Amino acid sequence: MKIFLDTANIDEIREAAKTGILDGVTTNPSLIAKEGRAFEDVINEICSLVDGPISAEVVSTEAEGMVAEARHLAGIHENIVVKVPLTRDGIEAVSVVSQEGIQTNVTLCFSPLQAVLAAKAGATMISPFAGRLDDIGHDGMEICAEIVEIYENYGYATEVLAASIRSPKHVLDAALMGCDIATIPTRVFNSMFKHPLTDRGLAAFLADWENAGDAVTGAVPAGAAD
Repeated sequence: MKIFLDTANIDEIREAAKTGILDGVTTNPSLIAKEGRAFEDVINEICSLVDGPISAEVVSTEAEGMVAEARHLAGIHENIVVKVPLTRDGIEAVSVVSQEGIQTNVTLCFSPLQAVLAAKAGATMISPFAGRLDDIGHDGMEICAEIVEIYENYGYATEVLAASIRSPKHVLDAALMGCDIATIPTRVFNSMFKHPLTDRGLAAFLADWENAGDAVTGAVPAGAAD
């Protein structure tokens, strides 16, 4: 499963990229707005830090405007994946630009049937929002599992990108059910490295090494003859 970071914060992306395991980044208008910088400046800098799919979202609501924006965004960098909302106009736009070789991430998906429409339109990725479904009493990860099963049934090439991730458990569930990608907030990404038994075990190893002293390291006591 590929791991994307869901943020537009350059410092967060730079730190995550240092791990060598970051496969891509997803942004949206809300995340970009938080940075207080020009949209294209942020996107270009992200592309310079991560050599993988970088999602940048259209803001038009009509198909014609989405198509024009998609063509512009795709021209910014070869790694740009254009995010398009899962509306009727959005699906129409994806059907057009996918024929032109533009990569798309169909976002704000909340049902398996919506995901079928996106796949048939030629979407590169589909983003079911698990956390937001959980917020209204649905099982968001179950929707992801159903989409994975449907796509496997029919051989759709569209990748399932588990989005609106709220916890490490969401990431685990996405991996177990075979999602192609999980896009993860920085807080959750950082928490995946941590386990109390890892910390406890490392502390014990270091304490044992410290206590063993010269007997283990082979150091020669100060003043000893050669």
